[in-house]
Amino acid sequence: MQKIYPHSKLPNVATTIFATIGQLAHQHGAVNLSQGYPDFGVAPELLRLVSKAMNEGHNQYAPMQGIFTLRETISEKIERLYGHHYHPENEMTITAGATQALFTAISAFVKKGDEVIVPQPAYDCYEPAIELYGGKVVPLSLKGTDFAFDFDGLKKALSPKTRMLIINTPHNPSGSILSKEDMRKLEQLLKDTNIIVLSDEVYEHIVFDEQNHESAAKYPELAKRSIICSSFGKTFHVTGWKMGYCVAPKELMREFQKVHQYNVFSVNHPIQRALDTYLKNAGRYEELGVFYQQKRDYFLKTIAASRFTFAPSSGTYFQLLDYSAISDEPDIVFAERLIKEFKLASIPVSVFYRNGSEARHLRFCFAKTQETLDRGAEIMMKI
Repeated sequence: MQKIYPHSKLPNVATTIFATIGQLAHQHGAVNLSQGYPDFGVAPELLRLVSKAMNEGHNQYAPMQGIFTLRETISEKIERLYGHHYHPENEMTITAGATQALFTAISAFVKKGDEVIVPQPAYDCYEPAIELYGGKVVPLSLKGTDFAFDFDGLKKALSPKTRMLIINTPHNPSGSILSKEDMRKLEQLLKDTNIIVLSDEVYEHIVFDEQNHESAAKYPELAKRSIICSSFGKTFHVTGWKMGYCVAPKELMREFQKVHQYNVFSVNHPIQRALDTYLKNAGRYEELGVFYQQKRDYFLKTIAASRFTFAPSSGTYFQLLDYSAISDEPDIVFAERLIKEFKLASIPVSVFYRNGSEARHLRFCFAKTQETLDRGAEIMMKI
């Protein structure tokens, strides 16, 4: 029988670093501070609401855009927080997690030859989606140890072929955030273009030290060109539910939904019912920054005397640690050695760059119980 040799549309893509590190951590019984998921429980009330919705019979397809009451609740939330009204009828879609929303947005608007500017380090789902649809990734490195946005670099990167700019705030993996001044600069720079902004805001409620999340929705000239993606999974500690949403002006959302309806069509119905009720209590997400800041501060206090150095994360539930005082090994090599020799798992930051990085940074997740953080810190103090 003749063998079939498939022509890969992603010839340079292998198994993700998250799967690789996760498997390695499992093999060696390592304390896993690598992947971005909480290891603590879900609010019992949210679980009760999901069961209630199932028992009440909400077990068939939801509307393609998502149930209307949830879209209304999200619309009210965004208007209250960011001052911009998105019509629940035609400017919003409930998605199977934020990654599906990001992928759908890229597939809806990026065609062969289009350029997409991607600030780096960057979450790993952006670039494969761009390449699948024939787009060209234009990397834009963030600046310095604080990972500041490079506006001069952005000006140089813009071209007549630029179709989309991806922004991510709070930023994974660096934990940096875009400021009000940053967003105003971005708004002004893009004002007379037809560039679409894909704004990944999945950690919107996890911002620290009395700083504010500056959503693209707050800035009129950005809002009119932006597709904003968010995540219930990140907000309510339910990453395995794969529930998110995106908002955009109706002209953009119309094109987004053309792809969405032939991708997943609609997403988990009973969970949508539960989230609609749960989301109405604003304290359940407004207190999230304080909750995670306590974890960040605890984690950093326990490792303060270690040989790792750091600047405290401004948002997300990730913390970058600099290990240059410990080793001059490349970060992938050092991360693997930490797992095998010290039983501690993290993510090497160079994998978030298109062409790698020589910086000596590892990403650690502090969305963990105190027991897990203590176990990780105990190991780090010995390295």
